[in-house]
Amino acid sequence: MKAFHFLRIAAVLTLLYCAGHTSGMPWTPYTDAEATSVVEAMKSHTFAEQGFQGTYWDLYIGFGLIISLYLLLQAVLLWQVASLAKTDARRVRPIVVSFLLAFVINVALSWRYFFIVPVVLGGVIAICLAIALVLAARPQAAQRSDSAGDL
Repeated sequence: MKAFHFLRIAAVLTLLYCAGHTSGMPWTPYTDAEATSVVEAMKSHTFAEQGFQGTYWDLYIGFGLIISLYLLLQAVLLWQVASLAKTDARRVRPIVVSFLLAFVINVALSWRYFFIVPVVLGGVIAICLAIALVLAARPQAAQRSDSAGDL
């Protein structure tokens, strides 16, 4: 397999990450009385800041949707980078490093603040990106010779 394949796998997994994150909206897994009172407080406390009139709930939902948008963008960009890697894998290495660092940090933050699913999914994406990075360092001729019949 080539860097292209692992970048496409990372793109699909990132799209699944986006779908999972978005489908979890409104991202409040707890329904006990204490958690419900926190959510209600977030919804009822309004404030004005820099021309914004809203609630903490508005910020919570807004940031959640922004994360979904960025995950979708990452999936699209990884797909496009994979296409570039088909012809010149070495040139996409700086982009892959950027995504790899972002997903490693994502895993660390998910481990600290969230659940096992984003930890595992982010970790698998990071592994795919790391493998793509290593494979992209190989000379193009070696990549072509070991991939007869690639898609």
